[in-house]
Amino acid sequence: SYDPGKLALGANYYWRVDAVYADKTVKGLVWSFTTADFISVEDFESYNDIDPPDDGSNRIFESWIDGFGTTTNGALVGNDLPPYAEQSTVHGGDQSMPYIYDNNLKTSEATKTLTYPRDWTESGVTKLSLWFKGSPTNVAERIFVALNGNAVVYNDDPDAVLKPGWTEWAIDLQAFADQGVNLANVNTITIGFGTKGSPVAGGTGKVYIDDIRLYRP
Repeated sequence: SYDPGKLALGANYYWRVDAVYADKTVKGLVWSFTTADFISVEDFESYNDIDPPDDGSNRIFESWIDGFGTTTNGALVGNDLPPYAEQSTVHGGDQSMPYIYDNNLKTSEATKTLTYPRDWTESGVTKLSLWFKGSPTNVAERIFVALNGNAVVYNDDPDAVLKPGWTEWAIDLQAFADQGVNLANVNTITIGFGTKGSPVAGGTGKVYIDDIRLYRP
C-alpha cells in the first residue's frame, strides 16, 4: 500500500505496480486517474432505506433535520415511503433530496451537521454550488442557504422554485464570511424557503436538491 497524502483538485495522477524479484524488476502497466475539480459537500448517494435499530440505517431525514413534528418549521425531507431519497429525478449520480416546503405562517428549513468537509478554505475554493429543480405548480418562495445557523444568503430570483429544469446556484463564500462565518470551520448547512426568522402567510411546493459542492475560482 502507498499513501500519497492529500491530492490536488483537477489534477492527473499516474501510478504502476512493479513486481520485484531477487535479481530483477518487472514493470507493471501505467494507470492514471484525474481528481475531481470540486470538493463534495453532499451528493446524497450514501443514504439508504434501512430502518433502525439496524446499525446500517442511514436514512436521508436522519442527516437532514427538517420540521417533522414541529409547528414552526414547514420542511419535510425525503419521500413518504422507500426509497426515501429520490431515485428518478436526479441531477447527478443515482439520488437527490426531495424537499417539501409549507410556509403557511412558518418558514421551512432542513439542516445537516457537517463532519466533512468543514474547512471551506482548503484547495483555494471560493464558491458554494448546489443544483435545484422546482415546478410551475409550486407557490413562489425565496430559497436560501444558511451556514452555522444564522449567516444567510438568498437566491436573487424570487421565482426560482417555479423553474422545472435543473438550475445551478453558485454562491460566493465571501458572502458568508462577511456575516462572521469562519470558513475554516463550517459546522452546519441549512437549505430553506421563505424569509428566515420571519414567517408570513405563504404557500407550499416541492423542490429537488442535488450536488452541493465547493469550487475554486
